Amino acid sequence: MRRAATMLSLLLVVGCGAAAERPYQPEEAPPAADTTRAFPTDAAEQPSEGPETVRIADGLRARIEWPATPDPLLKVMVDQYVGTRKAVAEGRRVYKEGLELDAAVQASDWVASFADERLTMRGVGRLYNLRVSARVGKGAQLNACVDESGIRMVSSRTGKAVSPQPAWLRTPYGQSVAARRGDDGVWRIRTYVDSRERCTR
Repeated sequence: MRRAATMLSLLLVVGCGAAAERPYQPEEAPPAADTTRAFPTDAAEQPSEGPETVRIADGLRARIEWPATPDPLLKVMVDQYVGTRKAVAEGRRVYKEGLELDAAVQASDWVASFADERLTMRGVGRLYNLRVSARVGKGAQLNACVDESGIRMVSSRTGKAVSPQPAWLRTPYGQSVAARRGDDGVWRIRTYVDSRERCTR
């Protein structure tokens, strides 16, 4: 109950207190052929259905498992996942695309931590169970599961995998973000939200 009240309060802040809309109810994705594309793509592009592999950088890809008839808003979650990993691969210290306020600071701090340690990523990450969990006016919460067991942390100086590998790569985890639609009609992530979701492979 307390968690539900907290989420409602967060969405009211993000959505500026607008009237509640009916939450999006995702459906299970039917089997579909995997497709591959490069990143980035047109922000207005309609998300695919089913699995899609995105090339982020040399040796780094993301497998996106879209639900059936995906809500276009889910692309905001996918773009930040792919974008932050691309920033890591490029050795950048800042990532703000599609983000504002706390989210821009949180993502930049995360990206900078890799640059500080001279680390990068190789392999295939997986983003799945994508859904819009709640909407209130101009605000929404987006949830997903992340499985990066197929990723290896690599030294950007030597190209060799570091040992030991970080523990967070071994187990799937939940990711939640709070997004808001601006006056220009564009949805942006305002903050990353602590997720208690238990994700399985």
